[in-house]
Amino acid sequence: MIGLQGMRVALLENRKRSDLALLVQKFGGVPYCVPAVQEQHPSCSEEVLALLEKLERESSYVVVFSSAVGVSALFAEAERLERLFDLRTALERGTVICRGDKPIAALKRAGVNTAIPAKEPFTTAELIAALAPRRLENQFVVLLHYGERNVPLAESLLGRCAGLQELLVCNWHLPEDTTPLHKLVKELIAGRVGAIAFTSRLQVRHLFAIACEDGLGAELLDALEAHVLVATVGPTCATALEALGVVPQVVPEYPKMGAMIERLAHYVSEQRGAA
Repeated sequence: MIGLQGMRVALLENRKRSDLALLVQKFGGVPYCVPAVQEQHPSCSEEVLALLEKLERESSYVVVFSSAVGVSALFAEAERLERLFDLRTALERGTVICRGDKPIAALKRAGVNTAIPAKEPFTTAELIAALAPRRLENQFVVLLHYGERNVPLAESLLGRCAGLQELLVCNWHLPEDTTPLHKLVKELIAGRVGAIAFTSRLQVRHLFAIACEDGLGAELLDALEAHVLVATVGPTCATALEALGVVPQVVPEYPKMGAMIERLAHYVSEQRGAA
């Protein structure tokens, strides 16, 4: 029987923690929710207004979206400025490229139906590949970052386009109260957590930052290597962990939370069946 069989699974996701917890429960696990990232949406009215005015003057441009949340945040800011029509018109005039299906769906909900998706597994590499064959010498490019600046993506465009404008509509920070994260580190080291699931590379950085703050970085690393099953939603998280010396046991073929938890349940069942 496929299932987590009562395993306690640490979940670092914040925005969709309820959905993720339900998935763990569906497969017979016990969710242990400890958000490692807090979103902040700073006011960027001046930047959005300047962007809209810039796009009105440009004859050829490309707009790149990294996330559905970034799409929603941009449209919310345009609505506050009473410039929704102008934003839709600008996006329909230009070429829009998205990092996967979610930002495309968010654009459709906002009334924009002309976006081009990068290929799976929707990492920065696929986004760069989607832009690589395009002749950008005479085109203005806009990068809508989400959470933090995507340095490799921005650097891949420098010198290739007529101009580059970057906009960060949402910032990621540690939660205001980090007490639960400090406790989680100790629980992981003590062996009271069977598995941990990462859905972003920043969760990896924040968890290890908390551990190092407590002088427990090496102990956390040992725990993740020795007795805690590690699952990641996709290759970006996996790469962040591998850089620290942790090789995740579970990385789903498709970078989705549901696929990650299902694959984790399969892995647990296989390991217990082999024991």
